[in-house]
Amino acid sequence: MFSITTFSIALVTASAATARQFTVYNNCPFTIWPAMFTDMHASAVKPDHPTGWEQRAYESVSFAVPDQWKAGRIWARRNCDFNSNKPDYEKCLTGGCNGGLLCDPNTGTGVPPATVAEWTLEGDGYQDWYDVSVVDGYNLPARIDNNKGCGIPSCPVDLGPLCPRELTQKYLDSNGFPTGCLTACKAGLAADPANDPYCCTGRYGTGPAACPASGVLYYDIFKNNCPNSYVYAYDEPSGTALWTCDSNLKADYTLTFCP
Repeated sequence: MFSITTFSIALVTASAATARQFTVYNNCPFTIWPAMFTDMHASAVKPDHPTGWEQRAYESVSFAVPDQWKAGRIWARRNCDFNSNKPDYEKCLTGGCNGGLLCDPNTGTGVPPATVAEWTLEGDGYQDWYDVSVVDGYNLPARIDNNKGCGIPSCPVDLGPLCPRELTQKYLDSNGFPTGCLTACKAGLAADPANDPYCCTGRYGTGPAACPASGVLYYDIFKNNCPNSYVYAYDEPSGTALWTCDSNLKADYTLTFCP
């Protein structure tokens, strides 16, 4: 049995009535480096918490998030060495960002492939909107739980060993194990990047009718193994890509890596 160390960091500027508790739990048997980014063009508020941190196996980190947090994302980085001479975004084998350990608040969105948990609190229809996205690829299994009985998005399967070689060959660890898997979009497999049926750009960019899932290379590998995740640009018609929870419930959320 492993012990779980919990760290709680409270917002200085938000009371319990105007903030939620978010918990990141590392259930992986190795250290990860979670990262967080807020699109300040969409959100005037953000969590009062570091944009990156080290988290050992079976540790839990909790912090307060303002009710109005919009376009926020949390992901984990793998196999990091922040003392290396590489550019900041290459100091982790997967999920690296500009800024090194602390992702740059303006440009540190994370480098694919990375499994990303996304939130917009108090969004359209006064709903919390959230998902587990592998649109930019995959690097760890992940799941979002909540304390109000709302839906649970997840990508619970290790996709690395299932990933076609052309999508994972850059992301092998020292033992040759695949730690990341790009999507066909992020791997640049389309013949014409300006009209990309995998990224839904150009003539494929007008909606799901123009860019159906059936035309997205390797879609089934991602969706069949992670049916409750967001897999490509127009995945919402699947009914299991984007999830909502009534904002009046003031749900707290737990993001687990390696659930």
